Amino acid sequence: MPKHVVLVEPNYYTQFPPLGLLKLSSYHKLKGDTTELTRGVQVPEKKPDLIYVTSLFTWAWKSVWDAVAFCKRNYPGVEVWLGGLYASLLPDHAKLSGADHVYVGLFSEAEDLMPDYDLVPKWDGSLIFSSRGCIQDCRFCAVPILEGKMNSIRHSIRQLIYPKHSRVIFWDNNILASPGWKSIFAELKEMGLRIDFNQGLDARLITEEVAQEISQLKRVSLLRIAYDNQKNRQFVQKSIERLVASGVKGRDILVYTLFNYEDTPEDFYERTKDILEWGAVSYPMRFQPLDALEKNSYVGKYWNKKRLDMVQRARRVLGVRGAFPPYTGLVMKFRTAKGFDEAFVLRPPKKQIRTSDQHDLQSRNLISYSISF
Repeated sequence: MPKHVVLVEPNYYTQFPPLGLLKLSSYHKLKGDTTELTRGVQVPEKKPDLIYVTSLFTWAWKSVWDAVAFCKRNYPGVEVWLGGLYASLLPDHAKLSGADHVYVGLFSEAEDLMPDYDLVPKWDGSLIFSSRGCIQDCRFCAVPILEGKMNSIRHSIRQLIYPKHSRVIFWDNNILASPGWKSIFAELKEMGLRIDFNQGLDARLITEEVAQEISQLKRVSLLRIAYDNQKNRQFVQKSIERLVASGVKGRDILVYTLFNYEDTPEDFYERTKDILEWGAVSYPMRFQPLDALEKNSYVGKYWNKKRLDMVQRARRVLGVRGAFPPYTGLVMKFRTAKGFDEAFVLRPPKKQIRTSDQHDLQSRNLISYSISF
């Protein structure tokens, strides 16, 4: 007998629709079921026969528990399944939410299905994984735990692009490490859609050939790479030089700059200065443990609250395209500073300068939040 399936996205902040839930909707519709997407503690239009609740970052667990409690209170005889990133990273904690079942990992039966974008008609962007996993094994990152090494390689993504969408958003954790990247880039050039490599590109894999291929794509403006430690300095510098040589504007290259991990404030200052000298833009990314239940509560071994707060305040200055203060002034400030404390002290502006491009980017090391549902 057909079921009515309610898909619940808790009331946490996200700029993207819940990919896992949209895939589950497609899966159930193929079985003849009906589906409905709700947000937070919203009453569905029709009584559910089955409920799925997704989750995002571990520190957003309270809204997940609220959603589960609401479902159990209003529909006590209906099974509630809890999945997603938080559920997969902290299943024991997730079980305390009151959900009947906690699902860990990917729901493989729905992986190859076109997400049910009819549930989010105002959204314009096909969310794509052309591969899973990563060749790197960064200890601060959730990907090795959740997805492992490179797997689920695709050589074509055409069948996963919704006809009504004008852009494609890649959530691959390392698309350039995939053997299928060339054929996928060829498809993208043929289709002429706007492209967003949302999880960033591995600077170590940006060769001159790759840079040329990227320059020929119809991109959403920003390209993202990462500068996590000094070991990667030469790779980051070379990747920026190659991208710029191929025609990408330096200030369209956003460099995620990890801090509060095993680095010192001075090391973070030097990497930030490097990025500015190379003509790109630094985006500070504060490390948080993979089991963090409270956002921004962790203080690294070489850091303290005062210095962490200095970086947080400076993010609006270092932000996308370094819009304020003027970029050349920012470069000079870091070039002439004697160290971290002098570089990250903000001076009162003489004149307010408006910026029309402020983005709050998702945390790179936990972005695969469509992990199951």
